[in-house]
Amino acid sequence: MDTLISKKLEIIIPAYRGHSQTFLLVLDGISEEDALKRIEGRTNHIIWMVGNFLDMRYGLGFVLGLTEEFKYKDFFFQGKALDESLTYPTLQELKEEFHKISPLVYQKLLEATDEELDKAFPMGMNIDFFPETVLNFVGMCIGREDYLCGQIGLMRRILGYEGMKYDFDKDLKY
Repeated sequence: MDTLISKKLEIIIPAYRGHSQTFLLVLDGISEEDALKRIEGRTNHIIWMVGNFLDMRYGLGFVLGLTEEFKYKDFFFQGKALDESLTYPTLQELKEEFHKISPLVYQKLLEATDEELDKAFPMGMNIDFFPETVLNFVGMCIGREDYLCGQIGLMRRILGYEGMKYDFDKDLKY
């Protein structure tokens, strides 16, 4: 594992790298056509889920000090509802964004200090057991990524694809 500054992120770093792997593996073989399918008009499509995943990565990067803007922010910012009247970016375009932002966020996670992680980060949740800090926002992003990969995995099976394989790429360093 790469060297990190804050011991508070010891569990986050492997989770982040694992999510990068899972994200790519769960999308493996999904066609562009299938990525836009909804189930009985009640679910989000995979493209929306992928875009929301990336919105989390860009949001995480922003909180950690990155200035990169998500090219497709207008479609997905803060879980913006799916709008069937829009022409969404392709799965390939979103994968390219994933490879652009993910290594940058990973580096920022490695460089984060305890002081930076302990800073207040108002989220408007107002839950007494959940301090609104940068560290807890990082944790929320990791949880959201887990959720979205699970949703994509379920959609994968519903659409008739085989289950996701866990053939991790040891050369992917983010």
